Amino acid sequence: MSSTLLTEDTGVPFHQLQAEQIQVFRDAWAQHEHGFTPRVSVSRSIFALMDDTDRAYFGGDAGSTDQVGHIDGGVARFGRSYAAEPDVLIEQLREDEAIAAADTLLLTVPNQLGVDYNAHVIESILTHVAPALGWR
Repeated sequence: MSSTLLTEDTGVPFHQLQAEQIQVFRDAWAQHEHGFTPRVSVSRSIFALMDDTDRAYFGGDAGSTDQVGHIDGGVARFGRSYAAEPDVLIEQLREDEAIAAADTLLLTVPNQLGVDYNAHVIESILTHVAPALGWR
């Protein structure tokens, strides 16, 4: 499982660096006989802007980009948040190389907004974004 934070920064966009790490892991795994193929998951903050409430909470993230900061004395890269209307999200997510390389995508949701709102966030992705990307 790879999260929305990498404790390195090579100047490469987050999704490309994460896809690189997935490939390095898979290549190393393939050099040994483990008897099974591991699954790889990545997590993302993805919000479909469906109504004024969504726009109020996450509309400011529409232009989100990777962030670089310092953690434990080292440079780290934080992945962007995705927030847009479903048709825009679909195009943005198609460009995310790590999502394409992973077996599973985990959605991060802000638990402080409550169960009902988070159900709406997840349902919006499942209904309006996932089918166009072939996610199941």
